[in-house]
Amino acid sequence: MLPFFGGTFLPDLREGHLILHVSAIPGTSLDESLRIGKLITDALRTVPGVRSVAQHAGRAEAGVDTVGPHSSEFEVDLQPGLSGENQQLAEERMRAVLANFPGITFSIRTYLTERIEETVSGFTAPVVVNIHGPHLDSLENAARDVARELGEVPGAIDVQQQSPPGMPQVNVTLRPTDLQRWGLNAVEVLELIRTAYRGDVVGQAYEGNVVFNVIVTLDVRARARLSQIGDMPIRTPSGTYILLKQIADVYKTSGRYHVLHRDAQRVQTVTANVSGRDLESFVADARKKIASEVELPPGAHVEFTGAAEAQARSRRDLLVSSLLAATGIVLLLALVTGHWRNLALVLINLPFAFVGGVFAVALTGGLLSLGSMVGFVTLFGITLRNSILMMSHYEHLVVFEDRAWGLETAIQGAADRLIPILMTSLVTGLGLLPLALGVGEPGREIEGPMAIAILGGLSTSMALNLLILPTLALRYARFEINQPDGRRERAVAS
Repeated sequence: MLPFFGGTFLPDLREGHLILHVSAIPGTSLDESLRIGKLITDALRTVPGVRSVAQHAGRAEAGVDTVGPHSSEFEVDLQPGLSGENQQLAEERMRAVLANFPGITFSIRTYLTERIEETVSGFTAPVVVNIHGPHLDSLENAARDVARELGEVPGAIDVQQQSPPGMPQVNVTLRPTDLQRWGLNAVEVLELIRTAYRGDVVGQAYEGNVVFNVIVTLDVRARARLSQIGDMPIRTPSGTYILLKQIADVYKTSGRYHVLHRDAQRVQTVTANVSGRDLESFVADARKKIASEVELPPGAHVEFTGAAEAQARSRRDLLVSSLLAATGIVLLLALVTGHWRNLALVLINLPFAFVGGVFAVALTGGLLSLGSMVGFVTLFGITLRNSILMMSHYEHLVVFEDRAWGLETAIQGAADRLIPILMTSLVTGLGLLPLALGVGEPGREIEGPMAIAILGGLSTSMALNLLILPTLALRYARFEINQPDGRRERAVAS
């Protein structure tokens, strides 16, 4: 195990690198976190395919992460050359190993997926449920109910409450009547306690160009035991000394190490990963289950965010943009083709491509991701280009070369366009083939599904474009021939 304290740890960006987040009970010390990390590291090393494990425990003094020492991040490096299926199997075995550690919560993500999800929602999970409300205690109860119901939705894994209560703390509650009797100010007493146990900067010392803060704090031996807090002496304005327990109640309790806020409201967050199904259907089922099974406190409401919601918004934006672009393309094609039949023949190649793309997506799991949708948009552009090439060549043969529109011209036009269509499709397919073959590997969560949709659509589009489109064009295409006297005659297949 390689622990890292503070600073910045740059993980290896190559394939086969997993990020493991492990959280113990809030209040766990750094030494205890390292002890648990040693046990987890030894267990993970027994998993076939795992090459090395490094633990990042604690955080820098001025770091951006606000988690306590109970939370650790493990960099898990897998053996090079593992296929996507074997890497998925190694991840499942890691989950089985971690399930043997009671009292911890964990999540396993690839580096790319983690960074995308953290950028979108601030959490390393695709499904994020925020419970907004005014009261922390009621929010925590609601968050526990949401986590329980979310874990019962099929496909849910790694369900976590991001800010769970239970961190041990010591409360010092001042008694106003006693403060007034001794003539003490509450703020001054609290500042004295803070200085005694946390320290306060009272000056600076210089050594060359290096500046050191001079901090005053209570002696370590005097603050080693929590029971000694009440025996701390306090000087009154009259010059006499009293003990802290004479003006305050000192007791142990459980509290919170982190209180989340969003949009000027308190919030509790529950996250979850999804396995074996698409995010959209999972979120839909989770919404229904939480709405029917969880009774929210007054003034509270639930909000779904995260990569799942971002993907849904991106999908809607992509559909709207694609429809607008498709409308403009159809209008331009209508002006160029000159006849609605020719326009329909150009567009009829889209179903040819759609069939192959859908079949390829279904064959590889049936999950329509954002990458698959981008692949379909790209695929439709490629297939439209091929059909435009075919129809424009037919028009060139009839209009400019004065060929009679019939079976011989249709076959000749298809033969002339065989090599251009075949070569452009093959070059595109060969370029995307490595991405499609490694679709299950880390780092290809977006490009892999996109490549599969394009390859599947190209295979059927290319075949049907060269076989079916010429037949349909022979029956339905119409071309206008310019006569020497200026008249225009429509060419129809005989």
